[in-house]
Amino acid sequence: MPSPYRPNSPRPNNNGGQNRGNFRKEDKGPKRNDRIRATEVRVISPKGEMMGIMPTQQALDLAREFGVDLIEIAASAVPPVCKLQEYGKYLYEEAKKHKHQKSASKVKEIKLRPRIDDHDLFIKVRRAENFLFHGHKVKLLLQYRYRELEHPEIGIATITKAIEALMHISTRDNEPKRSGRAIVVGLTPVQQNKRKLLHNEAPGEEDGEDDSSVDNGEEDAE
Repeated sequence: MPSPYRPNSPRPNNNGGQNRGNFRKEDKGPKRNDRIRATEVRVISPKGEMMGIMPTQQALDLAREFGVDLIEIAASAVPPVCKLQEYGKYLYEEAKKHKHQKSASKVKEIKLRPRIDDHDLFIKVRRAENFLFHGHKVKLLLQYRYRELEHPEIGIATITKAIEALMHISTRDNEPKRSGRAIVVGLTPVQQNKRKLLHNEAPGEEDGEDDSSVDNGEEDAE
């Protein structure tokens, strides 16, 4: 009886897939320590100071001396830029930056009333300008009471005045149109290098509270 055919190449063992998965997982994130393949690197000290270009082995020796990792933070640079820092601390700081960037894209709500006086409107405009300066989008929400619906043009004029006061720092996402008892307009900040303050002397709190929790009816009652 002929023996069954067996290929010459050995069959992969059951751990092969697991090892490959671990290798891919290990490859996530920037290269560090012995995984850096460049022959020389530009090194930044743990305090953020530029230490110059040096052989990679010398940089690794410095990392061991400081008790930190050598992390490649700019792989496309010539030579690559590496920082002396604990890898866990590096990941924490990067996650913190990412969280900050996400929070910077929040939509901040500013509520208006049709017959708001000029002083209060100016305060609202200043708050909106500060949010836009810090990169937040702004939603202007003008709410009517039932008796105010008899003169909708007053609300249109009010929100138009607010929009025009913010055109130096934002672009309008839509035309102000009434929907039910409200007018909503979205404002997007211009590019960071084009933002300037006209209604504030200096930037205020970066992530202050908006009007999303404010009830305009209760505000009037006061």
